[in-house]
Order: sequence, then C-alpha cells, then structure tokens
Amino acid sequence: MNTATDFDAAVRAAGRGLALFSLPAGGRVPAPGWHEEATTDPAALVQLLADGGNIGVGCRASRVVALDLDVHQADGPAVNGIETLRTQLDIRGLADWPETFTVMTPHQGLHLYFRVPTTCTIGSVSGGRSPLGPGIDVRGPGRRRGGYLVGPGSVVGGLPYLIARDVPVAPLPDWIAALLNPQKG
Repeated sequence: MNTATDFDAAVRAAGRGLALFSLPAGGRVPAPGWHEEATTDPAALVQLLADGGNIGVGCRASRVVALDLDVHQADGPAVNGIETLRTQLDIRGLADWPETFTVMTPHQGLHLYFRVPTTCTIGSVSGGRSPLGPGIDVRGPGRRRGGYLVGPGSVVGGLPYLIARDVPVAPLPDWIAALLNPQKG
C-alpha cells in the first residue's frame, strides 16, 4: 500500500499555477495557517513535501474554482457527480466540459479546476447544496480565505489522487459561473 505523496504530481500541479500547501501524511484536513503556506514556488514545494505528507490546493491562492465530482454509494441512493454534470451539459446543448487540469480521486470521482479572476468570490458548497446538482461539490476562492482540495499525488486510505488530464487550467465557463454566482449575472 503506497502512502507517500507523488512529488512529481505536486510539481506538475504547481506548474499549472495551483498553489499548494502541506496536509498530514494520509490526511485531508490542514493545520491552521494553511492559507498563508499555499505556494507555487518550486523551492518552497521541496520543503513542503520533505516530510512525505499529502498536499492541498488552495483555491484563493490559485485563483481557481474547482468542481469536485463525487461518485459513491453512501447510506442512501448512489451519487454520481460526473453524470450530473453531463446532464447539465445536455440541458445546454454542450458536448463536453472544457479540457482543463483534472485529477481523479480515489473513488473514481474527478476534480475539475477552472481559472477565475482575482475578483471572483464564489464560495465553497458541498453536501448536495450545489446549484450544479447532486454529487457536485464546489471549492472556490470565497470572500476571505477560500476553499481547498486534496491535491494530486496525495494518498488517502492507501489510494492515490492521480492527474487524469495534465493540461492548462481552463477559464471557468460562463454558464457555470452564472449558476454559482447568480448575483453577478
């Protein structure tokens, strides 16, 4: 069972402009102060990853909104955020979401990263309350500190977060921005 963070994946994520910070080895919850630690600096990354812990991606520091497409069967009905997003695309007559930096989660879900301007205040929403539908959590820059995700190369429960599409982070599509931030529309 692999428990070490994949340093190469972390460096590739930072190369795409994602600001990273340390998480405990095998963990998902950051220590206080993670907001100030988030960086894309390669020298700082070496130090952050020296202890072999996981990494997080800070949404405000990275200027991104990330869609966390969950795929799981919890205590209730099955949830499939990938299918929910495909339904949203079908409603709009779109063939697929933009090609963007994408990470596969340990349970076959996806983290889709989208670039936003520094003025973006889209917050984080989870637990089925996302305007995008069930199975889609949103991590955004918010108004003050912003949200975060477990980053690529991290290992939780012995299972890795893997880079699925190593391409530049695409701009947040207007239709998603309008759903997540309706007062701006």
